[in-house]
Amino acid sequence: MTVEKLADSPPPPQYSPKRWATLGVTLFAVFMDMVDNTVLNVALPAVQRDLNASSSQLEWSVAGYTLAFAAAMITGARLGDQLGRRRIYLIGLGAFVVTSALAGAAVNVEMLIASRILQGAAAALMVPQVLAMLQVDFPKSERPQAMSMYGMSLALGGIGGPLLGGVLLQADLFDLSWRPLFFINVPVGLIALVAAYYLTRESRADSRETFDIRGTLLATVALVSLLYPLIQGRELGWPWWTFALMIACPLLLWLFARYERRVADRGESPIIDPDLLRHRSSLGGLLVAVLFFCGMAYQVVMTVHLQTAEGYSPLRTAVALATFTVGVGIGSAFAPKLMPLGRRVVLMGCAVIAVGMGIVAWTVDRYSGELEWWHLVPGMVISGIGLAMVAGTLLTIVLAKMPRSASGAASSLINTAIQLGAATGVAIVGTVYFTLLEDQHSPVDAAVTGLLTVVGLYVAAGLLAFVLPPGRVDVDGLEPDEDEDAPGDHGPVSGAAVPVATSGAPAGS
Repeated sequence: MTVEKLADSPPPPQYSPKRWATLGVTLFAVFMDMVDNTVLNVALPAVQRDLNASSSQLEWSVAGYTLAFAAAMITGARLGDQLGRRRIYLIGLGAFVVTSALAGAAVNVEMLIASRILQGAAAALMVPQVLAMLQVDFPKSERPQAMSMYGMSLALGGIGGPLLGGVLLQADLFDLSWRPLFFINVPVGLIALVAAYYLTRESRADSRETFDIRGTLLATVALVSLLYPLIQGRELGWPWWTFALMIACPLLLWLFARYERRVADRGESPIIDPDLLRHRSSLGGLLVAVLFFCGMAYQVVMTVHLQTAEGYSPLRTAVALATFTVGVGIGSAFAPKLMPLGRRVVLMGCAVIAVGMGIVAWTVDRYSGELEWWHLVPGMVISGIGLAMVAGTLLTIVLAKMPRSASGAASSLINTAIQLGAATGVAIVGTVYFTLLEDQHSPVDAAVTGLLTVVGLYVAAGLLAFVLPPGRVDVDGLEPDEDEDAPGDHGPVSGAAVPVATSGAPAGS
């Protein structure tokens, strides 16, 4: 996504009377992305049995989606700005339907992983267009209500993903096991595609910017150089080149930053404008977000452990994990009032979620062999409260020193950080957990160690939060600039709902 303000093409004489119907159709993309971001978690044991998948391949089936989404999201947003948001939305939605069908029809795990990567890239085309179209289609007075519906779609998708997965697996439609989790996107997606074709209208940015293909490739190579050895190194016996790749990752990221600066200095369009990261609040907040959302990999540990070691059904597993959302709801009720406290709220939230996950780890150990889903409720609810405290406040801190015209870019940056954290967390926590299982440790020891690794990630995020500037922050989050009331302006639409509404899953937009 472009990181500078893109002047929207002149708006129509009046806002479309069909704008609320249009919003409902476009929000379906947000809902589908959140569902597909989380739905596979409860099906991992079934996928492993059906496709004879290794633990590393299971990790790729989860991380591949989020990695592709993170790598392509900013480019997808820029494509919408330049080629037309409606056009790119329809292309992305159509591609999402096709890749969902491919994932459901996968004849081997390699085909599933490839389909998931393509599915994530398709989501990166359609999801960023939603906020942009919302800004163009709605007058400023109606945007808060529209944004509330956007946040609700995120929440429902985050909750609905595991629950839908559990219900479909339990039903075992046509003896297809996990495959209906993806096939269901086909008829529903086609209906949404037809509706979007007739209800949405085109908009694009007036300014023409170049596409930073080299920067995108360099950033992707840097990320893969970290994730590939983390996920595959265990199965390959940790050859020397896996460590060399991980060491190369910081160097590649440094080269990426240097390259982006040169692109900006030439007056061209970098994929990430370095000027947006010159403040400690922006860069520090994004780094904390990456580390913090690594902890969401607890879902991989819990879904596999509950089904393989505790004998849970997929639906019962989904119910157990959904209790996290109760905590998110409780935290969301009071977290906005704490946001002005800035760094202190992030520190407290990291401590709260670390304690919550510590309680979950203790519960798994204490009730081994007789673990009921309600045993997990205290730890999961406390963890959800911690997430609600951190996520919205982090977004506020990141936006605090950015001009209002950069809010769209800032929203993309923090959501990219969330996706990167989710993918990296699966690689790190999954490596610890599956290594212990394969080394013949007991399932409960492996699960507890995996969860304690998650606790360590939250503690590390809390320590890193000390780099954030102290003191209070502006709850409006964005410095005002000119033309604030114009239709299609890039006001603070992203809001805390983007990360807060997740139910323990990475945000999808």
